Amino acid sequence: VRYRVVVERSVLHLPGGIAELSAALGRDERVRVVDEVPTKLVIVDRSLAMVPLTSQALEPAALVVHASGLLESLSGLFESVWRDALPLRLGVPATPGAPATVVEEERDGPDGTDLEILSLLLAGLTDASVAKQLDLGLRTVQRRVKRLMELTGVTTRLQLGWHTYEKGWVARGEQG
Repeated sequence: VRYRVVVERSVLHLPGGIAELSAALGRDERVRVVDEVPTKLVIVDRSLAMVPLTSQALEPAALVVHASGLLESLSGLFESVWRDALPLRLGVPATPGAPATVVEEERDGPDGTDLEILSLLLAGLTDASVAKQLDLGLRTVQRRVKRLMELTGVTTRLQLGWHTYEKGWVARGEQG
């Protein structure tokens, strides 16, 4: 089972917050941090979501959302927040036996080769043509494209192209 969790930065300052996040990261959960999440939300297998309801009732309550347009919207909200959040990783303890620390990672961006691949794909070349042009293996090009799709949180190459342009990874030439 794979988990992806987005937490608010304030969680890092709670008593036991670092320990909880360290334990989660130790279980190979993927954790990212943002200043503020728009809502608390749990999505399971992209087929079910739970949204806590705020009420004056003493008993906790949640809205359960099954496959629907609302579920798709909630999934899109999560993916958007996930994409903009910073990844966390376990830091090395300063002294042996001390608890691990949680460190915010800088976002991994595309390197020069990734940008060349994206530019050639946007120009309409196939993966095989890109591999030949850049003297790379076909699997290397495919693996890099897959990593870029994961990095940007998209599921199609069309979305990757749009994201590439929006992030300024490639620029459109001046039109005369």
